[in-house]
Amino acid sequence: MTTLQVAHIREQGQDMIIAPLDRSFDHKTADQQQAAVAEIQMAATSAGLRGIVAVVWIGPGGRMKFIAPPPWHPFFRSLDIQQVMANLNRSLTW
Repeated sequence: MTTLQVAHIREQGQDMIIAPLDRSFDHKTADQQQAAVAEIQMAATSAGLRGIVAVVWIGPGGRMKFIAPPPWHPFFRSLDIQQVMANLNRSLTW
């Protein structure tokens, strides 16, 4: 069973489910990353959370990387991992 802490927020009129992932996520293939996002989205939907899942992780050089819908990119570029971690408010288990 997997448990993941997420930040379920409403920003810019959008419900966002932000999932911080381990640094190892950076080494997965694009297909593996998309499959992980889809799995988290299914878990969030099953838990009754509204919104779209975006994932964040620390990449090379300590910079936060993300996968999110393109309209959200400016918002995610303005965030850092500490802000995400400070807003964790839900737990998903699947």
